[in-house]
Amino acid sequence: MKAKFYGVISPFITPFKEDYTIDEEAVKWLARHQAENGVHGIFPNSTTGEFVHLSREESITITRLVLEAVGGKVWVIPGISANYTEDCVSLARTFKEMGVDGAVVTPPYFFKVSPERLKVHFSTILEKVDLPLIIYNIPATTGINIPVSLYQQLAREYSHLAGAKATIESFTYFRQLIQIVKAERKDFAVLTGLDDLLLPVLMMGGDGGIMALANVAPHLHRAVYDSFISGDLAKAVENWHRLLTLTKVYDYATSFPTSVKTLLEVLGAPVKPYARSPLTPESNDVKQKIAQVAKELGLKI
Repeated sequence: MKAKFYGVISPFITPFKEDYTIDEEAVKWLARHQAENGVHGIFPNSTTGEFVHLSREESITITRLVLEAVGGKVWVIPGISANYTEDCVSLARTFKEMGVDGAVVTPPYFFKVSPERLKVHFSTILEKVDLPLIIYNIPATTGINIPVSLYQQLAREYSHLAGAKATIESFTYFRQLIQIVKAERKDFAVLTGLDDLLLPVLMMGGDGGIMALANVAPHLHRAVYDSFISGDLAKAVENWHRLLTLTKVYDYATSFPTSVKTLLEVLGAPVKPYARSPLTPESNDVKQKIAQVAKELGLKI
């Protein structure tokens, strides 16, 4: 049984105007750009989208704009993460009424709760929200590394737990998700949050990724995914090396959101580079380095 979510999904950035309000036209343009260039899905209200800098109303607005631009063409899977469990539930129910295809949720990121309390958090959401749910492990920002055994327990108990996204530099973690959780639930998606791990995760038996640079150049990610799925491993490796070149922008930038926004800026996209404080736009030196990467790959908008 195929996983519900697979392939290339973008953790959607949040375009801001110079006054730091939502740039609604840029949101719609970017959603259409991603859909036209190959994403299978879009994840608004994401980490790369600075969800912690957004109000509830802004999160809803961005999701609505993405739905209006590309709903029905690609999956729209917004984030519902919050420190208070019932806030996750409330936002998910609102998104369900709007017609989204699923939702993504991280652990709470202030109190570092035990695995037992973490299970209560996720179970409560799963019991109260009738949507396919991706549970997102990103220990660098939450301070919690979700045990693979917890995914296994939840996958056994809740059929609408659709999968895991993991932004973690551990082959062992992905191997265990695949060999322990996906082995029991063939429809459980295993998705990387790191662009450079897309091919290794696919080769291990995973399903794809939710990767920040798919905001800009999802055709590069699709080239890796499509070559692998078609059985042309040599081509997949060749395309992966092009994607690895693109990931150098992360080495130069100071954050995921600003790396993506700067890349869009140097390519001349109608998306401004502003990020909400304490994040700030990148320096001219960083812009020049990122522009060189784009030139090396021949990227165009």
